[in-house]
Amino acid sequence: MIPDERLAALLAMSHALGEPSRGLAILGEGNTSAQLGPKTFLVKASGTCLATLKESDVVKCEFGKLLPLFEKTGMTDVEVDQALMNSRCDAKAKKPSVEALFHAYLLSLPEIEYVGHTHATAVNSILCSPRAKEFATKRMFPDEIVCCDTESVFVPYTDPGLKLACAIRNGVDDFIHRLGRPPKVILMENHGIIALGRTTNAVLSATYMAEKAANVFLGAAVLGGPKFFTAENIARIAGRPDEKYRQKVLKV
Repeated sequence: MIPDERLAALLAMSHALGEPSRGLAILGEGNTSAQLGPKTFLVKASGTCLATLKESDVVKCEFGKLLPLFEKTGMTDVEVDQALMNSRCDAKAKKPSVEALFHAYLLSLPEIEYVGHTHATAVNSILCSPRAKEFATKRMFPDEIVCCDTESVFVPYTDPGLKLACAIRNGVDDFIHRLGRPPKVILMENHGIIALGRTTNAVLSATYMAEKAANVFLGAAVLGGPKFFTAENIARIAGRPDEKYRQKVLKV
C-alpha cells in the first residue's frame, strides 16, 4: 500500500515540474521520486508524462534491489533492465524509469526525501555549451545561493543508466566530502538538472531558481558577462542569519 500523503505530494510536485508553460519537461521527459522509508521508494514509470502523472504511473521499488548494482561493473543494458524490473514491489506495476538507479542512491542520502529531474530549457541551453561547468560552480545573485546552495554538482556527459548513476554518486560523494552536506542541485552536461531535498518545496524552489539563474546567465552573457560573486561574497551570503531564516521559512 502506497501512503496517500506521500503519493499526493509526489504527484503534485510532478505536475508542477511538468507544467508546459514552465518549459522544464515535455512529453516523457524527466522523472521524480519520493522516499517511503529505509526499504522502499516511489519513482515515475518509464515513458510516462510528469504533467499528467497518476497513481498507476508511479512504481514502488526496493532500495535493496538497486543500490548493490553500484558495486558491480560490466553489467549489460539487458541485465540492468532486468534488475530494474526485479526492484518492483508489485510485479504487475509498470517499468521503472532507467534513472530509478540514481533516484535510489539520492534518496538514500541523509534528509533527502524527494528528487525531481527535468530538462529545463534555459538550464540545458547552458549545459549544452562550453560554459556548463562554469554555470554549475559559480553564483551570481543571493537567491541562487539560498535555493541552489553555494555550488552545484557538475557531471560530465555520461550515458544514462548505471554509468550515469555511478557518475552522479561520485560527484555527490565529493561534494559531501568537501562541504559536509548533500547538494541541492546536480547539473548533467548535455542532459539536464536534478534537484533534491527534504521537501517537495525544496525540489521545486531549486529547480525554478536554477532556471531563473540560467536565464540571467544567458542575458548577462549578451552584455559581456556574467559577473560572478567572489568566494567571499558567497560565504558571506550563505552564512547570513537572515538568509538562514528565509531558507527555513521557504522550506528549502
